[in-house]
Amino acid sequence: MKNILFIFLIKIYFINSVFTQSYTQGMLQFREYYINEFRTDENSPLKEKDLKHLKFFEIDSTYHVTGNFKSTPDEKPFDMPTSSGKIKQYVKYGTVKFQLQSKEYTLSIYQSLTLRETEEYADHLFIPFNDETNYEETYGGGRYLDLKLRDIKDNLLIIDFNKCYNPYCVYTDGYSCPVPPSENKLAVRIEAGEKMFGKKQKH
Repeated sequence: MKNILFIFLIKIYFINSVFTQSYTQGMLQFREYYINEFRTDENSPLKEKDLKHLKFFEIDSTYHVTGNFKSTPDEKPFDMPTSSGKIKQYVKYGTVKFQLQSKEYTLSIYQSLTLRETEEYADHLFIPFNDETNYEETYGGGRYLDLKLRDIKDNLLIIDFNKCYNPYCVYTDGYSCPVPPSENKLAVRIEAGEKMFGKKQKH
């Protein structure tokens, strides 16, 4: 019996090890793509010499979580404030409830009224959030996650905080970055994704 249990535990360890290695490799490719976007985007706020100042937490698969999605079809559009003082119109599309470090959290998911009318971003969903790393390791104004409508499957939704990124206003002036609503303030340290930009900001 002990031998069977030992073999079972070895198999579990092997499976988890393979997943972690595969996941880490995938995230490294994602980060490479993310950084390269700053090179190829003609509206990029960063120049090539600035890219070395992009900082990230160590990749950690425990921040790759599956949550329960709940739609909110009766929500009305609202004005989301931005860093510049301008407003952008969004509607609350739904919520996702997930567990992290043995505790349960909920984030609201939004859809831009402007972007959903475009062909390219019609299926785009947006999660701006704050957490307890803000003003220390990460930008005080919060970070963002992007999702697609097709990511929601059978009322389940994967949230990968390793993919969260900084608003453009972290890098330079001239951008109107949505300010995360208070309902999306997480009482936990999200030690994943992009850190504060390493170069002193220009203000």
